[in-house]
Amino acid sequence: RKKMGPLLLLMICQCAINSVKTQSVSHPNIILLMADDLGIGDLGCYGNKTLRTPNIDRLAEEGVTLTQHIAAAPLCTPSRAAFLTGRYPIRSGMAAFSRVGVFLFSASSGGLPSEEITFSKLLKQKGYATALIGKWHLGMNCESSNDFCHHPLSHGFDHFYGLPVTNFRDCKPGQGSVFLKGVQKALVMPIQIVGVTLVSLAIVQYFGLLHLPFQAFGYFLLIITMSLVVLIFFFYHFRHLNCFLMRNHQIIQQPLSYENLTQRLTKEAMQFIGRNTNAPFLLVLSYLHVHTALYASENFRGKSKHGLYGDAVEEMDWSVGQVLDVLEKHNLSDKTLVYFTSDQGAHVEEISSAGEVHGGYNGIYKGGKSTNWEGGIRVPGLLRWPGVIQAGAYIDEPTSNMDIFPTVVKLAEAQLPSDRIIDGHDLLPLLQGKVTRSKHEFLFHYCNAYLNAVRWHPGNSESVWKVLFFTPNFSPEDSNGCYDSHVCFCHGGFITEHDPPLLFDLFRDPEEKVPLTPETESRFYEILEVIHQAVDNHTRSLQAVPNQLSWDNLLWKPWLQLCCSSLFQSCYCDYDSGRSPLEVHSG
Repeated sequence: RKKMGPLLLLMICQCAINSVKTQSVSHPNIILLMADDLGIGDLGCYGNKTLRTPNIDRLAEEGVTLTQHIAAAPLCTPSRAAFLTGRYPIRSGMAAFSRVGVFLFSASSGGLPSEEITFSKLLKQKGYATALIGKWHLGMNCESSNDFCHHPLSHGFDHFYGLPVTNFRDCKPGQGSVFLKGVQKALVMPIQIVGVTLVSLAIVQYFGLLHLPFQAFGYFLLIITMSLVVLIFFFYHFRHLNCFLMRNHQIIQQPLSYENLTQRLTKEAMQFIGRNTNAPFLLVLSYLHVHTALYASENFRGKSKHGLYGDAVEEMDWSVGQVLDVLEKHNLSDKTLVYFTSDQGAHVEEISSAGEVHGGYNGIYKGGKSTNWEGGIRVPGLLRWPGVIQAGAYIDEPTSNMDIFPTVVKLAEAQLPSDRIIDGHDLLPLLQGKVTRSKHEFLFHYCNAYLNAVRWHPGNSESVWKVLFFTPNFSPEDSNGCYDSHVCFCHGGFITEHDPPLLFDLFRDPEEKVPLTPETESRFYEILEVIHQAVDNHTRSLQAVPNQLSWDNLLWKPWLQLCCSSLFQSCYCDYDSGRSPLEVHSG
């Protein structure tokens, strides 16, 4: 008996340790960090030698680096919809058939449908405190300016502090406009048509060939004049109407101030963690960095080797470090899964009016944001959870930002929805080294609502076959992007269709330099046949849903406009720094 005592004690201790381990694995805190337009080549842990990102690199050293982590779309709105729901954006209506693939205005009626189930909804039901801090970009209102049908608080978040739309050049004075050139081009033809019509009517009226009441001319001119006035008013006040900061349902700063913005977002995140040290929490920290307009606070401005873009990256890295430090302070590191990614690849066409490069670096990969070349969709994927997942490991298997949904839902012991297709797969077995193959045999790459490309990773091969049914027409032709139009588009004269489609083996040619042919790949037609069958199966799984990015849902609707003071005060207020609307307006 005396000899069995220590052994029995050891067994009891081991059982207790296992029990704690199981408990921590089942209900961890979850922090999801998402950059905006960050290139995979911008980080030290992915090979960058000149930008300083020690805190993000620390996630790689202490966790897993995914080297083939794929955004479900190469644009902000659809990629973020897929991230939150674990589903291709085409399934939720968050993929556009028109040229514009993202929400541009705060007073649009489209957005992430209330029928969609987000991981935040499911975690909230399991007792998690949930917060979204930073960029949303998935809609706001449906029918009135206060129904908040698409708001983060309607999608499972208890707390929201951030931007309802996105960060535009137009939001920061002196940074130019993403709309001006497009609006000018769009107005030329209508103005010409109206002018020709008026002159023609005047001529036929003068010669008596047609008699029109003078009132008809008056009404016509009045409608045209009012339309122009509304258009001029909207774009003149674009910054005030679309660039504002909210806390939950209230506007607290309109227009947005960039002064110490990253510090404010970071402080909000740290305070949220501090309030929830004794209960599980979900924090989505969605950075404005490094989408233009670029900004950096005084402590980081001019400090990097890559201008304002590099300053912004290094400031974001500082913020990640602050979040990791507060976890350490509260002894939460071992109880917290941390994930870092970008919503899509770097926007390579971003050049400032002064000629400074304001877009990021996609490493060896071709293209960038808005394209399904690898540079547009292959993004950083870093996960850290000390003691639970591997440290310092690299996983080359195809994974998706849609995988976060089933991963965190299972960790919270919530039930995955059974009434819909979830396209993501639980990452934990891969992260823990229990399996070596990704469950993604196929991944489908959409350019807006158009199926652009497919990758196939056969179970018995190292090859990752990728076909592209069409490719964007780069401008200039020998460049790596669509510089003439600022982004690449998905249909019509902006693309070149390929029949047969272009075929690459990403295992051998990750830069997508040399398309394979029947002469260079003996299984060329066999591979295409398998992929075409997969496309047929995928297409049959799609159901018709309302298009949230139709022109009707995209256009600005004055009755949906949020304004913290009044339109007569040009929607000015600054409650975030304690100043009243009147003080801001007069100052």
